[in-house]
Amino acid sequence: MCQLEHKIIGNLEDGSPITLFTLKNSSGMQVSISNYGGIVTSIKVQDKHSNFKEVVLGFDELQDYRNCPHYIGALIGRFGNRIKNGEFSLDGVKYTLAKNINSHHLHGGNQGFDKKLWNASFENESLTLNYCSPHMEEGYPGNLSVEVVFSLTESNELIMSYHAVTDQPTVLNLTHHSYFNLSGNFESDVLDHVMQINASQFVQVDEHSIPTGALTRVENTPFDFRTPMQIGKRIDDDDPQLRFGNGYDHSWVVDKKRPDELFTIAQVYHPISGIKMVVKTTEPAVQCYTGNFLGGGDIGRNGIPIRKRGGFCLETQHLPDSPNQPNFPSTVLRPNEVFKSTTVYAFSSE
Repeated sequence: MCQLEHKIIGNLEDGSPITLFTLKNSSGMQVSISNYGGIVTSIKVQDKHSNFKEVVLGFDELQDYRNCPHYIGALIGRFGNRIKNGEFSLDGVKYTLAKNINSHHLHGGNQGFDKKLWNASFENESLTLNYCSPHMEEGYPGNLSVEVVFSLTESNELIMSYHAVTDQPTVLNLTHHSYFNLSGNFESDVLDHVMQINASQFVQVDEHSIPTGALTRVENTPFDFRTPMQIGKRIDDDDPQLRFGNGYDHSWVVDKKRPDELFTIAQVYHPISGIKMVVKTTEPAVQCYTGNFLGGGDIGRNGIPIRKRGGFCLETQHLPDSPNQPNFPSTVLRPNEVFKSTTVYAFSSE
């Protein structure tokens, strides 16, 4: 049975309390989530020696999450990843968004879902976060109601279930931005982790990480993780796509037969800790980011500096810049439709 603990960890400028919720199952795995930004501040799982290890990057203080520009552990919306030139057209109407990375739009803008205080409730052994995004917030049309349910199972699965409805046509791409390090040692990088991604294509990008529109076969490239491979084995190869991202920062396209299929997109294993993570999703893509731009002076948990490539993200989502890419799966949500998405992070040790 999943248990819940909660405590107030701070306040917004208007006095609104910020609460940290901790889910814990009978085997001792626990996940801590803040209602500020939906931030997963902690995931503790057993290694092969039955010791509990912290496996996500984080901070000791709430304010550090608020100041950090790397979206560590946060819910992302309305639109995860990039939108070219911060603009898109929908039903003949052009919308202009914040340009918060170079001349483009990233992760929902200047005040995305990662910077919002969500309403929280606990029922059916799950934590539910709700947020109502008003019409034209960050430039997006429609009043959007979003619900994200976090569930921790007895099988050591963290399940994130997303639901959303709108009163006007809009675009939507929700994801989560935890940085994992399955070694439990945050003084080390993640290059020794062994990763498998079940995808035969990835999204080709330009020097600003904006999709060119082309889907590239992974075969005979450093992006072929169909067979388990150390993350660091080819990350510094002389490849233009790797140079653009300073390493891996790309979307892999899920190889699945049905759009709503819960598909095992990736698995990652750390040979020393023995901790394994399997990622399943109903989304059409996963963005693998290897923390290439970390290491700028942020001090993480227990006073340990966050280092370059100190964590990796597997952000299940739609493809970047989808509103401007007609050949990509649509991210349009209309009234009387319900957006639904599920992602599972399953942990074990071996």
